[in-house]
Amino acid sequence: MKKIEAIIQPFKLEDVKEALKGIGIDGMTVSEVRGHGRQKGHKEVYRGQEYEVDLLPKVKLEMVVPSSRAEEVIRTVIQSARTGKIGDGKIFVYEVAEAIRIRNEDRGEAAL
Repeated sequence: MKKIEAIIQPFKLEDVKEALKGIGIDGMTVSEVRGHGRQKGHKEVYRGQEYEVDLLPKVKLEMVVPSSRAEEVIRTVIQSARTGKIGDGKIFVYEVAEAIRIRNEDRGEAAL
């Protein structure tokens, strides 16, 4: 099993969710996060004062999928989240040793 963590632009969340639903992936965790990479941030003016916004709003998607579907999920996220501009985000992939459903103690892929 693989855990796929994707950091994307907030306005692309619905596109990514619909694309994943289209390939049969509906279990995911979504978190609002803040950060920056090469994008760094920008300056804004509020009530006449200029200030640096260096942590930009992003959305983090987390999902655990069977290893056989990981590449398909990764491709789907890339295609649906890409704008072609800096700040599109990143995807991280981890190995998952075990998954257990609390309700009935299903284990492995059956727990997904």
